[in-house]
Amino acid sequence: MSPSTSLEQLATFKAQNPRASQEFLDKASPLLKDLKNTKVNDDVWPVIEQLAMAALDVGRLDIAKTAWKALADRIGQESPRVILLQGLIMEASEPLDLALRYYEAEAQKHSHNPAFWKRQVAVLRQMGKVEEATNELKSLLDTFYSDLEGWLELADLYSSCCHYSLAQQALSHALLLAPQNSFTFLQFAETAFTAGDMPLALKNFLIVIDMNDSDVPAPQDQSPTGISVRAWWGVKLCARRLLYPPAGGVNDSASKTAIPKNLKMIDQLATERVLTAYSGERGIHNRDVVSRWMSKE
Repeated sequence: MSPSTSLEQLATFKAQNPRASQEFLDKASPLLKDLKNTKVNDDVWPVIEQLAMAALDVGRLDIAKTAWKALADRIGQESPRVILLQGLIMEASEPLDLALRYYEAEAQKHSHNPAFWKRQVAVLRQMGKVEEATNELKSLLDTFYSDLEGWLELADLYSSCCHYSLAQQALSHALLLAPQNSFTFLQFAETAFTAGDMPLALKNFLIVIDMNDSDVPAPQDQSPTGISVRAWWGVKLCARRLLYPPAGGVNDSASKTAIPKNLKMIDQLATERVLTAYSGERGIHNRDVVSRWMSKE
């Protein structure tokens, strides 16, 4: 097989199997030998970088280091990509405080590149220093506001500490940056639900459904799929909590979101949609269980 054909197949495989690290490692490892024996074009180097990441995924430090050396020889040890890869290898093979100092030094040298700063946050979190990780991430986002992954990570950090209102604030920034991403709306809805703001959670679960189902008119007997099933479950849980609050519970909304007037109709529709999702060959055995749960108040 020619090197160009091999590279095309590897690119296709990686696109279709983003976390199949061992399989990618098996398919791409022969390229390291080809680097010594034959001339290669520039298309091979992104694959070698992916090979190093896959090797780290499965604990093959020997292959990761070999791939790193090949990249360093080709594009230089001062390349930010090579420096970052070296840091990842250090995380896997050295004490975390050593990796942290490495990233701190590189972040100062490459202040325009948030990648090293973000690895600092990741290492601090691995070390259990959640407060320090949160403060570093907040400082990073003050400088690189448009970093969507950073806002999602900040929301996750807050949620891990049960600071759900702060997590919602972080997610609101993520929604501003990616208003077309229904998964972020789903995360916001679930965070609002956990925080106890049922009207706000219901509103955002309905937004998720509208974003995913509005473009494809579906008959009532067509089963919801994917993210829509999870959103319909959220609608059902919110409607039930609002219609039948627990003893001594209240349905006040911290966000002052209004409760829909047609709440009972929304509850009935959510029940139908969830039951439809659990019908058919895959869900028929669970439909009765789900139906019994939904019949309880």
